[in-house]
Amino acid sequence: MGVLSGLRVLEFEAIGPVPFAGMLLADIGAEVLRIDRHQAPADLGLASDGAKVDVLGRGKHALCLDLKSSEAICTVCRLAAKADVLLEGFRPGTMERLGLGPAVMLAANPRLVYGRMTGWGQTGPLAQTAGHDINYIALSGLLSTIGEPGRKPVPPLNLLGDFGGGGMLLALGVVSATLAARRDGAGQVVDAAMTEGAALLSAGLWGLMASGLWQEGRGVNLLDGGAPWYDTYETADGRYVAVGAIEQRFYGDLLRGLGLDPDDLPARSDRAGWPAIRARLATAFRSRTRDAWADHFDGSDACVTPVLSPAEAAANAQLVSRGAFQAVDAVVQPQPAPRFGGRGAALPRGAPARGEGGEGLAAAWLAT
Repeated sequence: MGVLSGLRVLEFEAIGPVPFAGMLLADIGAEVLRIDRHQAPADLGLASDGAKVDVLGRGKHALCLDLKSSEAICTVCRLAAKADVLLEGFRPGTMERLGLGPAVMLAANPRLVYGRMTGWGQTGPLAQTAGHDINYIALSGLLSTIGEPGRKPVPPLNLLGDFGGGGMLLALGVVSATLAARRDGAGQVVDAAMTEGAALLSAGLWGLMASGLWQEGRGVNLLDGGAPWYDTYETADGRYVAVGAIEQRFYGDLLRGLGLDPDDLPARSDRAGWPAIRARLATAFRSRTRDAWADHFDGSDACVTPVLSPAEAAANAQLVSRGAFQAVDAVVQPQPAPRFGGRGAALPRGAPARGEGGEGLAAAWLAT
């Protein structure tokens, strides 16, 4: 049983951050009932052959309802009255038009935590405007910091908006509000916006800017690839290693591992000398293959690691030793995190097919 055992979550089918938040809650014990539409949207990530590759759906139960039907709306209201948490990611006003807005739901269940996920937030001039991760992180200021100097910004997949600034903060928000509801008996609305969540992820950056330790532009600072000891380098086989030797003693280990004399290099504090340091490091790393460097630096504090593909990561000795990846329904995927009491969570069930398993769970909820 997970730490959220007994928590009932009603999740409305969506893509990206909402199912990720539901997955996080299900991973650590919550009972998640997903309300599916009758016809699957084309962009939910499901294979055309029906294979259960929707990793974000793992551990959940699903129930198909036609929300254009008054009977279905009544069913949702009854389920919400028995739930602890509701998760939805529709455009602002959609749930209200369906008769499922917070005012109605909280009137029926005053302890309900109503989690809302949008890109821009429930209010503001952009609230009704479409967007995706790249748009949200662009407006947050984060996208402008990612990429090489003199080149265009590079989107970091959809990790910062959808998942880090979106689903993960939505999960934190609803768990926090649930704790408050159990303390004082009052539920509330959690308004999670990916733009604001992405901005929050950059909190440390704002401190660096205020202290004068961060310059405008890409690839010119300590943590954005500007510093030669915090960057990636190509190896003899055309692959890459990652270097993160920030501290002076780790930098010393790096230079010794590469056979470089620090007296032959510019001082680290001299930004004008960074290109020369980078050139020496690049030449050194091109002398061996990626895996040869990985073996060479294995066990050292030089902070050098191979840049692995996802498939290679699943076979990495460190991650294998921790059971970080496992196959669920023949689909290899990352396992629940964090670990509680030093133990990993139980292996989750695979994602349900559309509408699978939800009728029984709904009946159990309504019977209580």
